[in-house]
Amino acid sequence: MEKRLGKFEKYLWLWVFLCMLIGILLAQYFPNLSQNLDDWKIGNVSVPIGICLFLMMYPALLNFQMSEVKKLLKAPKPILLTLFSNWLIAPIVTAVLAYYFLEGRDQLIIALILLGSSPCTAMVIIWGSLANGNQEQNVITTSINTITIMFLYAPVVILLTGIQGIDIDKYELIISVLVFIGIPMIAGLVSRKLLIKSKGLEWFEDVYRSILGKIAILALLITLLLLFTLNGEVLIQNPQDMLLVSIPLLIGFVIIVALNVLLTKLFKLKYKEAIITVLIGSSSHFEIAIATAIALFGLGSQAALGTTMGLFWEVPIMLGLVYFGNYLQRKSFWKN
Repeated sequence: MEKRLGKFEKYLWLWVFLCMLIGILLAQYFPNLSQNLDDWKIGNVSVPIGICLFLMMYPALLNFQMSEVKKLLKAPKPILLTLFSNWLIAPIVTAVLAYYFLEGRDQLIIALILLGSSPCTAMVIIWGSLANGNQEQNVITTSINTITIMFLYAPVVILLTGIQGIDIDKYELIISVLVFIGIPMIAGLVSRKLLIKSKGLEWFEDVYRSILGKIAILALLITLLLLFTLNGEVLIQNPQDMLLVSIPLLIGFVIIVALNVLLTKLFKLKYKEAIITVLIGSSSHFEIAIATAIALFGLGSQAALGTTMGLFWEVPIMLGLVYFGNYLQRKSFWKN
């Protein structure tokens, strides 16, 4: 049964905007709230944020299926093109644009690099279904992305920040990947196997994952509310920072989408494979980007705020890309 985007998910960009607004208002009218939230920690980890981040990551990693990775050899071309975009085109384009537009603003540059170096593993399942793409390819590629993030995310971020002369805590970055990807992935693998065995695949897909998907979005919105509550004063004083981040983000989306569309045309992919390649190759895993930014620089940092702009713009852009793909199909841009 194909997935459909509910009204709540369809207007996720609006809820993100409302969280931004409410968070800023809370920071203005309840200034002590920010400090109380920031003090609730175990070590350097914020307790409420830690809980929310796990609830964000765990449902996304339920997509991971080791058996799907073995199917790579059956139709490698579209999957390899997607990996090429995820780990070469997107990180390089984003890093170059970040340096050009944000020179001297290291945390905002890092925010963009964290977004550009994180291939999506979650929402593209919905986008691919809406676009009537090859969902088997979608599951295979997102499963591979889950593995590659574990091994490539930290090295790519370290390389791109190092090239630009920006120093980051490499140890903290690696720990963040292991905690925010490794633990939810193991939990996802174990719970998926046990629940399917006891309740059946249909219950797991239609009930369990559906409920967790809504919890994940709620956790994401709570995280954003906390982010903007802690940073409300900074935002009011420096609103240009969010605009500065948005400019390279939007230009990057246009460039990366265009390159992916041209690559799928050049390699003569059919529509169902091409649209999945474009969708996954052009989207980011904003959950891990936000989680890593918080771990590296804290909840009240410019880097954490910068990564939220990736979420704010990605949802409407990906939805628009679904309609753009349908338009290209009607114009016979790709093979049927």
